[in-house]
Formats: sequence, structure tokens, C-alpha cells
Amino acid sequence: YQRRVRGPCPSLLNSMSLNPNPVVYEVPQKRRRRVDLGACDASGRDVVDAAEVFEHIRHIADPEHPLSLEQLHVVREEHITVRDDSNHVSVLFTPTIPHCSMATLIGLCLRVKLLRSLPPRFKIDIAIYPGTHSSEVDINRQLNDKERVAAALENKSLLAVVTKSLVNTDPRDEQFDAALASLDTAASAAEADDVDDNDFEQQIRAIAV
Repeated sequence: YQRRVRGPCPSLLNSMSLNPNPVVYEVPQKRRRRVDLGACDASGRDVVDAAEVFEHIRHIADPEHPLSLEQLHVVREEHITVRDDSNHVSVLFTPTIPHCSMATLIGLCLRVKLLRSLPPRFKIDIAIYPGTHSSEVDINRQLNDKERVAAALENKSLLAVVTKSLVNTDPRDEQFDAALASLDTAASAAEADDVDDNDFEQQIRAIAV
């Protein structure tokens, strides 16, 4: 169960917003999952599942609101399908309203993020969840047309918007920053108190847990 809460005050949002006060869903306050890029199957191939794909995209910022796609239920883990044996990933996303003008941009953000994050062997399909947008057929066609996507990303202004939405989406960013801060603190304490090397190593290992 996830409690629904109201979104930010409309005055804080773009006055041109088609959905100035979207429904915001509470999400579990959990640590970001560490994505093990070295995880392999018996053949030595990287193994990817829906949970990993969701971890890559859940923190993407909505282009219109200061919220993540997960908070708006635009992306959900149960709408991700991974066929690792056939190198295929499918992501269905749900715009907040049926005539959302940002749907194409959101889909583009999802595609760019996954192209950057997943092994190159994967074919990635991005589509709107059936029945949730008035122009889903046209938008789906655009999002899965390699030439159109490539042309769109040549637009520097559009690429800047996409890049901004992807800031802080690496599932290891927060953990890495926290690790650096903790290591600095542990190193200072070790130098000041002359603690045993084994104790210092234990502190380092604890950071990675």
C-alpha cells in the first residue's frame, strides 16, 4: 500500500503546466541498491533483471515538476520486462495525465539513461502504458525510431534538458559520496587517536555494507 499525497503548491510550478498539482506517491525510504556491474552468469555474461533496470530509472527527475518519476508513478518496477537470455528490455511508463505534453521527453530520458547504463547487448523498447495517453501510438513510434532519437539528441537545448533530468540517477552516487565522507572521518580519527589498523579496516568495510 502506498499513501497518496498532494503535490507541490501550484504557485511553485510553471504557470504553463498542464498538470500543476499532480498526485505524488510516497516511496519506500530505502537505500539505493548497489548495482553490481560485475555480476555474471555461468557463461560470464552480465546479468540484468527488472529490479536493476528500475534502480537506474526511478530517480530520473520529471521535466515539469521537482519530483522523481517514481514519486509520480510514471515508472514502476512491475511495468518493466527483462528477457536477459534474448537481450531485451521493455519499459512501460505512465504519463500523469492523458494529454501530457512531456511524455515524449520523459520517454527520451528513459531511453538515454538505459543506453548509458545497460550493457550494449540489450535492445531497449520504451513505450507508454496502454490506454494512458491520447497520442501513445505516435509517441511510441517516435521513441523507438533510432534515427529520430539520434536527431533529437543533436539538439543541444533538448540534450541539456535530458541531461538535467538524469543528474543524480546513478544508483551508486549517494553511497559513493557517503563513503568518501565516512572515509575522511575515519582517517582523521585514526590519525588523531592512533587506532589499530584492523579497527580502521573494519570501519572501511562497514561503509560498503
